[in-house]
Amino acid sequence: MLFVLLLFLVITPAFAQLSDRTGLVNRLDVKTGGHSFEVQTVSNFDVSNYTFDEEQKRLTLYVTSGLENNLGEIYIPKTLLSGNFTFYINGQQYHPVVKINEQISFITLNFTGSGDSKIEIIGTDYLHGVNQTSVDEPPVEIDNGGGCLIATATYGSELAPQVQQLRELRDNQLLKTESGKLFMISFNDVYYSFSPAIADYERENPVFKQIVKIVITPMLSTLSILSLSDDSEFMMLGLGVSVILLNIGMYLVAPVIVIVKIAKKF
Repeated sequence: MLFVLLLFLVITPAFAQLSDRTGLVNRLDVKTGGHSFEVQTVSNFDVSNYTFDEEQKRLTLYVTSGLENNLGEIYIPKTLLSGNFTFYINGQQYHPVVKINEQISFITLNFTGSGDSKIEIIGTDYLHGVNQTSVDEPPVEIDNGGGCLIATATYGSELAPQVQQLRELRDNQLLKTESGKLFMISFNDVYYSFSPAIADYERENPVFKQIVKIVITPMLSTLSILSLSDDSEFMMLGLGVSVILLNIGMYLVAPVIVIVKIAKKF
């Protein structure tokens, strides 16, 4: 199943330009203080609307979900909102995982409840280091620093070498080409529909966790081929096809050959 997702790398550019405002990726253009900032969400719920209150230093997201278990990642530029954060979901205080680098605050949400919800994010610093009277600026470019839920659950930490490999592959290779960007948009749409359930079950069932590790480790090894890309579309497509064929050989052709040989002995 995992290697099939790599087909998007080749199929998506061939058919259409996908909008990164549909599905699970939302880019919110927050205008305040004479500036424009881009807040990005990647989630298995939809952001239907949002507001920003500069006096309260509060970003409010109105979301809709058809699932009971909701998972989302929010990237907020530190120049827009920073400091000590307070979070509320439907009026109840919530304590998500927050990671911060020099440019963004990276927030991971995991909450239950289908239907409509309101997420409030309140900071203590607003427009830090920014002149509020200047004219509009282009949206702040966001560093997509999230990790892989399944790999994190499998290898035990976001700092595990395998998880770091996936993050570096995404940031340093895939996002450098249009084909790679389209692949990531399509991949997120599919991945976030099932990965939270698998990651949760891994944490509950050590045997299942080991099975997942055995299954995905060879695939992670083949993905290292993409690091050979020189950031050109042609090279990325060629390497993508090579990875797909290699995984088809490992996960489909090889097992079929083994099964056929065993069947002939009986």
